[in-house]
Amino acid sequence: MNKSNSRFRVRSVVALVASALAATAAWAVEPFTVRDIRVEGLQRVEPGTIFASLPFRVGDTYNDERGSAAIRALFDLGLFKDVRIDVNGNVLVVIVEERPTIASVDFAGTKEFDKAALTKALREIGLAEGRPFDKALADRAEQELKRQYVSRSLYNATIITTVTPTERNRVNLTFSVNEGDSARIREVKIVGNKEFSESTLLGLFDQDSGGWLSWYTKSNQYSRAKLNADLETLRSYYITRGYLEFRIDSTQVAISPDRQDLSITVNITEGEKFTVAGVKLSGNYLGRDDEFKSLVTIKPGEPYNGEAVAQTTKAFTDYFGTFGYAFARVQARPDVDRTNNTVTMNLVAEPSRRVYVRRVSIGGNNRTRDEVVRREFRQFEASWYDGDRIKLSRDRIDRLGYFTEVNVDTQEIPGIPDQVDLSVTVVEKPTGTLQLGAGFSTADKVSVTFGITQENVFGSGNYLGLNVNTSKYNRVISLSTTDPYFTKDGISRTFSLFHTSTSPYNDTVDGTYRLNSTGGSIRFGVPFSEVDTVFFGVGIESYQFKPGSQAALYTPQSYKDYFGCGATVSGFTCTDNNKWGIPLTVGWARDDRDSALVPTRGRLQRANLEVGVAGDMQYYRGSYQFQQFFPISKQYTFAINTEFGYAKAFGNKDYPIFKNFYAGGLGSVRGFEQNSLGPKDTPFPGQTEGAAIGGTKKAIFNAELGTPFPGAGNDRTLRLYGFFDAGNVWADHRTNETQAQWDAQQKLRASVGIGISWVSPLGPLRIAYAIPVKQQKEIPNATNNPFEAPLVSKDRIQRVQFQIGTAF
Repeated sequence: MNKSNSRFRVRSVVALVASALAATAAWAVEPFTVRDIRVEGLQRVEPGTIFASLPFRVGDTYNDERGSAAIRALFDLGLFKDVRIDVNGNVLVVIVEERPTIASVDFAGTKEFDKAALTKALREIGLAEGRPFDKALADRAEQELKRQYVSRSLYNATIITTVTPTERNRVNLTFSVNEGDSARIREVKIVGNKEFSESTLLGLFDQDSGGWLSWYTKSNQYSRAKLNADLETLRSYYITRGYLEFRIDSTQVAISPDRQDLSITVNITEGEKFTVAGVKLSGNYLGRDDEFKSLVTIKPGEPYNGEAVAQTTKAFTDYFGTFGYAFARVQARPDVDRTNNTVTMNLVAEPSRRVYVRRVSIGGNNRTRDEVVRREFRQFEASWYDGDRIKLSRDRIDRLGYFTEVNVDTQEIPGIPDQVDLSVTVVEKPTGTLQLGAGFSTADKVSVTFGITQENVFGSGNYLGLNVNTSKYNRVISLSTTDPYFTKDGISRTFSLFHTSTSPYNDTVDGTYRLNSTGGSIRFGVPFSEVDTVFFGVGIESYQFKPGSQAALYTPQSYKDYFGCGATVSGFTCTDNNKWGIPLTVGWARDDRDSALVPTRGRLQRANLEVGVAGDMQYYRGSYQFQQFFPISKQYTFAINTEFGYAKAFGNKDYPIFKNFYAGGLGSVRGFEQNSLGPKDTPFPGQTEGAAIGGTKKAIFNAELGTPFPGAGNDRTLRLYGFFDAGNVWADHRTNETQAQWDAQQKLRASVGIGISWVSPLGPLRIAYAIPVKQQKEIPNATNNPFEAPLVSKDRIQRVQFQIGTAF
């Protein structure tokens, strides 16, 4: 017999005996009319609770049967550990002894679980602060905590409960946990496979015998839930390849005597491979049979595919939902011909009843306001149930980026068959990014960089971004804020302000130059459809060029040309060192990726056009980005990215050089220094290479193949990827540029390499190691003088590059 069950039965007997003994005082009395009822022994329980539970009132007739019923009713409240009824003439005295109340619950020695998770688990079994306490409840709590640890393969976990009495009949509970070592999976075997190798099938599992990264992935820690998920993956693998009658005969999990190792054996029967002979529709399809037939993805003549069957039945159910039939049932009944190994799928539909939504409730949003979630919902209360709108609502909430999970459940209302409630449950995640840094150098002295962005300020759904850099050579302060629902129709509004002050870093020369820029803008985003948003904006910008005492020698030629700078009799001056303009912007965005952080399928498109319509800067600048993700299998994802840009000044105006496109580095062509590709300026005295100044044309192509990281199994937060990059930026032929220099910057640059993508606790981290396969070699000057700048400089190579963000 189970020890806990034995203790429970003993406690039950003791309680019954105590109840019987307590009732003895109320038995063997002659019936009489109750003149008064008094209660003694109460500390926290209200007297009204007692009187409401008694089966008699003042003026009623009291007898032994009513006395026994009263004692049972009071014990059933669970608030008392002793109850007696005394008879004093015609007065009944109810004497109770209250159970102690739980004042606090604490845990010691817990590492595997967050204390909040354990507190929640105990609350679900009835143990929480403010509730009555007894020894049986403490025993149940110990068993629940052990169950939680067993779910993490910690079979040797021991728990000791300490009960500390405090004032006013309360107790403090402390659960001291010795977690022990977790049991590891020593081996996983599949028995009965013939068509596919065991290694192929085991590669589908998230659980395995471990590798050198098991300390991170925990793939060798046994979990029944994960094993069930792996078995479903195995089942899906077979039934999508024609094995209709595949089955898992048994799953055996054996644990070693020391409870440190596990072995898992899965016995399967593959069955025969079947081909689809045809598809039939039966039942009530609302007279829309042709519309439903267009949703069928089951293809006759091909091997039976259970995934296609599931997709078809789900598509049918969802389509019924668009007409208000929330409880439509669609069954796929296979008619099997084992002689020819074929199957005919009979799809039987029963729409059931049409319903409308009574109420939409939202839960789990501890910080985010209800309004932020509710305004994304496209299914309205008191309207017909619409499956498409509910799915769209879930996707829109998910795309907010504030939650790790979004679930919408349909709940029937008892007694009201034509109404349902929708319950939206979310799990919030950190939505802020914090960057803080400091540095010291002889040139900068102490410099501080600070950046903070919050996509969900105070749970309002508004965006706020602030960046500050106090460097001597690159001072920046910028502020941006977005209200995604500036109007009730979902039009967003963004304000941006910035001020920058930059000068070239040169640790040997002071008094070069400084470029100051100040500006602001306002932009509106207008949703033209559920997936398309068009942006309109206007801004004002001012640029001021301040030459220093050494500017004649240490100013880039492109800046001299743009600001009209040169040597005069009065020294180095600029005729037009103040520029201002009013840019108008229009953009379009569509994003249907399954995840913004670790996408495996879907597409992202962005297009932007900026036009300078007034002032000294009159130009247009357009860009377009396209990304596509292709899921090859559960483990592999292929992705492509292309970016194009083109810019030009109007009329005889000069194009503003600070609006140029740049390329090179992560997010562009890896293996080359960040923003180093394209045209170069004239070198400063004593230098052999000029600074990259960007260009007015840009083309980038990236291709990536994401694979599981060796030893990490199918963990998607840690991935290995191989890539191929190509691209460059270009500019028109400049007057001071030779044909050889211009030809060199026209050539594409390309690289190949490998990288690591890790969703770390500090934020997304990407590391890339690239080998340039198409680069520019140095072309020496005509005199071949090593102290003279080369005719064409070689590309700046940077084989290892990384970037990381910090979440809070």
